Amino acid sequence: MYLTAAAIAGFLLVYTAVSGRVERSWLSGPLTFTVGGLILGSSGLGLLDVGLATRSVRVLAEGTLAMVLFTDAANADFSVVRGHVGLPVRLLLIGLPLTIGLGFLGAVWLFPGLDLLEAGLLATILAPTDAALGKPVLVNRAIPAQLREALNLESGLNDGICVPILVILLELAINTHVDGYDPLHAAEIVAEEIGIGAAVGLLATGCAVMLLRTTVKLGWVSEEWVQVPVVALAMLCYAGAQAAGGSGFIACFVGGLIVSWLAPRRKHELLKGAESIGDTLAMLTWVAFGALAFGRITKEIDVHVITYAVLSLTVARMLPVFLCLTGTGMGVADKLFVGWFGPRGLASIVFGVLVADELLPGTNTIEAVVMCTVMLSVIAHGMTATPLSAALGARLQSHAPKVGGPQLTSGE
Repeated sequence: MYLTAAAIAGFLLVYTAVSGRVERSWLSGPLTFTVGGLILGSSGLGLLDVGLATRSVRVLAEGTLAMVLFTDAANADFSVVRGHVGLPVRLLLIGLPLTIGLGFLGAVWLFPGLDLLEAGLLATILAPTDAALGKPVLVNRAIPAQLREALNLESGLNDGICVPILVILLELAINTHVDGYDPLHAAEIVAEEIGIGAAVGLLATGCAVMLLRTTVKLGWVSEEWVQVPVVALAMLCYAGAQAAGGSGFIACFVGGLIVSWLAPRRKHELLKGAESIGDTLAMLTWVAFGALAFGRITKEIDVHVITYAVLSLTVARMLPVFLCLTGTGMGVADKLFVGWFGPRGLASIVFGVLVADELLPGTNTIEAVVMCTVMLSVIAHGMTATPLSAALGARLQSHAPKVGGPQLTSGE
């Protein structure tokens, strides 16, 4: 255990020393962490031996998703959404359901051994996008601010939107395969998880914000502790909802949205601690993914798995985005660019861990497809984010009047 901990800590220190250089290259943090996990894992040095359904991996996955859901929702910039509501709303409310629908049809076609609920679970697991793999796109100021914020908001909110869908399908699948088909009982469990989770997130965050507003005015809050409350609040939302019989992920997502709404001015300062913890947990999750992905993929991979993975990253994502952006004034190349930068990453890994822990009949197939899709995305999106965003930024700067119509203008 200590040797494993030392190896991971050493890897983190080395990455920190070269992180700026990595971010300026064609590499990405997730790709580097995945390679590090591969080196440390059973396929490499054998220092890190993990299984997808082990308790430690599930705890890590749950903690990571809880913190990421909270901070992503809290960081949502609704001022940009109000000014340019078309893009993020189209991506989330039209593109996301279409992506899940196409993913479901693809799963039914390629994996007849999966039942309909398992096909829906696979499609939902691979629907959320991960901004970390497309970070060069989000920080390139030559790309219009509303386009960058639309992609950022989409990746920040689509995992939260997918959580209730995942909860519903997973409870139905468990109810069907374990307890026998009882739709009324499953519906009650789903309603409790979503309702209690939302209530805990709303109540805990509302009370916390009012408490902190009062104590800050009185000068009772020490500057050294100003970043701690959000970390504690995210933990309270998750653990409180789980203890009450609800979904901690729903609670974290709702709590983050409340923070974004009630505390918009100082939220970036308040969120620094939670974001740092979330980034560290995400790094550990990527290392764990790298440690187990190679062996898992090589055991289960076949032509159907590869075909689904490729279709998930291309047709199932790019076609819905292309269709939902019709009428925005964007050119074909710009629509394809937005469609391509829908990388699958952290949320898909965590969702996959949660489903794998339930040991459904189709678990092995779902695991293999998720692993293969995320691995392809890490490589393809991680290597293309920098050159493609630079090319788009240069093209927009040189041909600004021709791109995006009145809705898309370069700069801030």
